[in-house]
Amino acid sequence: MLNYSGVCKRYDGQLALDRIDLDCPEGATTVLIGPSGCGKSTLLRLAAGLIRADAGQVWFEGAPLGAENLRAARLRMGYMIQEGGLFPHLSVRANVELMARELGWAAPRRRARLAELTELVRLPTPLLDRFPLELSGGQRQRAALMRALMLNPDLILLDEPLGALDPMIRVELQRELAAIFQRLHKTVLMVTHDLAEAVFFGDQLVLLRAGRIVQQGSAQALLQSPVEEFVTAFVNAQRAPQRVLTQYKYC
Repeated sequence: MLNYSGVCKRYDGQLALDRIDLDCPEGATTVLIGPSGCGKSTLLRLAAGLIRADAGQVWFEGAPLGAENLRAARLRMGYMIQEGGLFPHLSVRANVELMARELGWAAPRRRARLAELTELVRLPTPLLDRFPLELSGGQRQRAALMRALMLNPDLILLDEPLGALDPMIRVELQRELAAIFQRLHKTVLMVTHDLAEAVFFGDQLVLLRAGRIVQQGSAQALLQSPVEEFVTAFVNAQRAPQRVLTQYKYC
């Protein structure tokens, strides 16, 4: 579904990604973790076509992402960032329908899709006519997820989607988001700083450091068979390492 082959990226001469090779399997959730500045969000932006690699290639469904196919590829991707990224001057309804309107969807089709999504993410229908600042943090994230899913994308890109939420709301949305992934069988690439969250969601975990992949594979391998001291240090640096283990379904 999504592949990175020898990808390098620099910002102002500083190496952000160094020869990244990564496969994101179809129908699975791949979670990128690592310290700040390690390249997680850069990988996500490359997939969305927001930036271009300096070397190497990003592939989507067997074709390299480039100017000739980027628009078509983007229409098959849903992108959600921390705090949702909703346009504050548009209602929730207008935010969610934005791309569908651009593509000329008829009003009945938009209404039907909105009804499906409000049920899926459990957002009360009356909130569709409110503006983002009139919603709670959790409601804004539900609305942002609706917008990401509006076109029924094949690939969902999530950049710290729950990072700014109150812990109790975050746990609730983690469970609901995982249920949505399971129900929709989508390919997901997700960025998080929280190892417990990565374990909770991830079929494949990818730990990065200074633009390179240190270890990738199952959560079991990461937690029980670290390949170097940095992996152990990263796990131990979490505020509640025991939470990682108790959320991990194999422990």
